[in-house]
Amino acid sequence: MNDDAFTIIGENRPSRWLLTCDHATNRVPDWVNGGDLGIAPEDMARHIAFDVGAAGLTLALAERIDAPAILSDFSRLVIDPNRGEDDPTLLMRLYDGTIIPANRHADAAERETRLDRLYRPYHRAYAALAAHHPARAICAIHSFTPQLRGRSLRPWEVGILYSWKDERLALPMIEACRAEGWVTGNNQPYNGHLDGDSIDEHALRHNRPNLLIELRNDLIADAAGQQKWADRLAPVIERVLADSGV
Repeated sequence: MNDDAFTIIGENRPSRWLLTCDHATNRVPDWVNGGDLGIAPEDMARHIAFDVGAAGLTLALAERIDAPAILSDFSRLVIDPNRGEDDPTLLMRLYDGTIIPANRHADAAERETRLDRLYRPYHRAYAALAAHHPARAICAIHSFTPQLRGRSLRPWEVGILYSWKDERLALPMIEACRAEGWVTGNNQPYNGHLDGDSIDEHALRHNRPNLLIELRNDLIADAAGQQKWADRLAPVIERVLADSGV
């Protein structure tokens, strides 16, 4: 299933898991500034525009655990689906040292258009998929850059992010990842609680068990890396959910 705002794979797959990829692509729809945000192609290929490798990992992992998946089909720089509608970073004008010209003077009407055509359809579809299974668990897949401009190298291979409101799967997942020998961040490289983000909206508010997995993007930049990490993660997330009893 496909729309301007999202792609759904395996809608009727039987797994409890729903896999999500909020930042799957760097696509800019034609109706947004003629399909060009005004930044260089090399910037559009960076993590500022999308989560490099996350879409391929999401699809490979969903296939292995026979789970449905939903992926955004617009760049986070157009509008960020992993933010609440009232979040000031919903429409970024500056990101990791890069000014976004097409967003610099975007007014309230432009913001509302992007919400109506992209953000809200994505979240409606997400909500429907989340409700499709009576015991749904959500696993959000993201990736992070090895180094922000002017910052230190990040040592982690995997980051498990979570809210203090629900640690049921996250803490066992951190232990399981470390037991595999992976350098694993506990709410690193980011803090996992953000009011109004996707996990808050679709998991925490409905008491759905959830994981947010961040992979360092150089590890999943190509299909081989994505397949390798799907093979690694599939049995771990299945075991963590089964052992949790939730």
